[in-house]
Amino acid sequence: MGDLLVADSFLVANGKVRGLELHRDRFVRSCAAAGVAAEPFWDEQIGRLPGFGRWFPRFELPASGEPAVQLRPAPPTGGRVRVAVYEGPDPRSAPRVKGPDLELLGKLREAAPDRADEILLLDADRTVLEAAYSAVAWWEDDTLCFPPSERPILPSVTAALLRRIATAQGVEVSEHPITPAALAETTEAWLLNALHGIRPIHAWGPSPIDPLPNSRSTEWQTHLESLTTRLP
Repeated sequence: MGDLLVADSFLVANGKVRGLELHRDRFVRSCAAAGVAAEPFWDEQIGRLPGFGRWFPRFELPASGEPAVQLRPAPPTGGRVRVAVYEGPDPRSAPRVKGPDLELLGKLREAAPDRADEILLLDADRTVLEAAYSAVAWWEDDTLCFPPSERPILPSVTAALLRRIATAQGVEVSEHPITPAALAETTEAWLLNALHGIRPIHAWGPSPIDPLPNSRSTEWQTHLESLTTRLP
């Protein structure tokens, strides 16, 4: 386990954020489970974030027990994604809490074969849980699908926002397990996180890039952007 007990990051673009209340809830809840009341710290520090430029702040609860925040410039967003599959058992110690396994996940992603941008983690039944730094979603015809939420996966803010959009648009949502091979054969598969929003998977392992000319990701990314709100 690393030095971080809890961490939470999100994109701030010119003073606007997606799902800020969900990030707050996740961070505060995880800190409370570690015995720290983080609400006052979060609310104070949110008010200090810049209202201009692009930032990717990380709120942290280190093992010392004192919350902290790193104000980091936002990395570039978007781009094609190549994924690989981690063939070993899920190595995380706390899959439902963001923070303790970040260092481990970074090493896994760096060691991903075929120069993959992300690496998929599997459950004991060899079905897909999520990627090192992303949640997973996919389309089966006109149904937006996710791995079962009771599995050992991080509660994803971006996935929660997509569910809201789907409900508002009358799009059916389903949760069920899926193998990597079946995921690769779906109409379209996405990686989701707070930095990028939606990134469609364009290549698996050493396979060539699929241009995905009919990707729904552009439309749904626009829907996501419509949910941004200004910092308090």
